[in-house]
Amino acid sequence: MLAAIYAAYGTGWEDAAGVDPQQRGLAEEALRLARVTVQLLPAAAEAKGLLALILFCESRRVARRGVEEKFVPLAEQDLGKWSRPLVTEAEQVLLEASRARMPGRFQLEAAIQSAHAQRLFTGQTNWVAVARLHGALVRWTPTVGARVSQAAAVAQAGKAEAALGLLDELGGADAVAEYQAYWATRAHVLAQVGRMEEARGAYRRAIGLTTDAAVRVFLEERAAAPG
Repeated sequence: MLAAIYAAYGTGWEDAAGVDPQQRGLAEEALRLARVTVQLLPAAAEAKGLLALILFCESRRVARRGVEEKFVPLAEQDLGKWSRPLVTEAEQVLLEASRARMPGRFQLEAAIQSAHAQRLFTGQTNWVAVARLHGALVRWTPTVGARVSQAAAVAQAGKAEAALGLLDELGGADAVAEYQAYWATRAHVLAQVGRMEEARGAYRRAIGLTTDAAVRVFLEERAAAPG
């Protein structure tokens, strides 16, 4: 049930511009269902973890687009557009979940978002902590998405070669062939280690797999001047 709610939220989250009438309001409905689930199952730590995760994500919804609906990556978002009340609520819900001492996937994902949210108060992101949390998530649920996100965090923590190694481990998997996030992350990491031609090729692959026009423009700009 929790996975279904999260999947619904993710579908609504992907439509950042709100142009798909079939997805409009889906994220809000998923948030409502997450709240109802916590009310019905107050002892379920993972239900609270999911609610905290969605609240953290919702706190940054407005900041995901800039002038003329331009895509803004998390590390470059305007902190003034983040919702402090939602972050505060998310932190409280996550704290309540942790008191049960029953860790799980959604609590770990919420903890990652909590680490990102600390930039709202400190002005900085502790990428080493973010990378470690991603490592814990991969040990808990070694999905392709979790492993790609781990590689991205490791790169941001200043270990691009290690990040590339993590991506290389996935390179032969059928699951990454059409996985846009893999190619976008690989392009960024390749640029960081100075392999520019390969980076441009990975960017082209990511662009071809992108359905969001704003993200496509963002990747095209990065591909034109990788690094």
